[in-house]
Amino acid sequence: MSATILTADVAKKAKIELITDGKGTQAVHDVVVAMRANRRSGTASVKTKATVNLSGKKPWKQKGTGRARAGYASSPVWSGGGVVHGPHPRSYAKKTPKAVKKLAFRKALSARILSGDVLIVDSFEIKEGKTKAFVNLIKGLAGDVRRTLVVSVSFSDSTFLAARNVAGDLLMTAAEVNTENLLAFDKIIITKDALEALGNRLNG
Repeated sequence: MSATILTADVAKKAKIELITDGKGTQAVHDVVVAMRANRRSGTASVKTKATVNLSGKKPWKQKGTGRARAGYASSPVWSGGGVVHGPHPRSYAKKTPKAVKKLAFRKALSARILSGDVLIVDSFEIKEGKTKAFVNLIKGLAGDVRRTLVVSVSFSDSTFLAARNVAGDLLMTAAEVNTENLLAFDKIIITKDALEALGNRLNG
């Protein structure tokens, strides 16, 4: 099995229109920021003076002690008291229009193709399901790189089994790969059927 660099001409035959100028740069930024924001759990929470579990009794009388006035032990100015303007459960989700997502995906894919980081192969399969075989195949196709993304229409169970323990490498189908994936890896290996599927996805 051998891989060749995916050229602009080959991409054009797959109906992938490359973006060669600055168009789409902002879309990429917006989509990646939204994807990362959507992964935030937003579960951080603190107790205010109203919810902290302390007595509501006045610590000492208002006058005559020489001490500052104090109304309750849960006051934010005291140790163990409530927190002012602290975090509470919330959603960080950001909505991104479909047109912006598609533009960002096209821009990211175009940038990787034009930089020579995308390789095309006829197929990708590890029949014996061995990690060593997967590592050797990736190294033979992409060279000595830290992170490699492999995109195909589908993968066999044995291929998934061989790849699951390899840190830094990832298998993604053409239907689920996204803009962030395209930017996160040193090399991208795409099968011919996946390239066609990506073309259909961008023109759908």
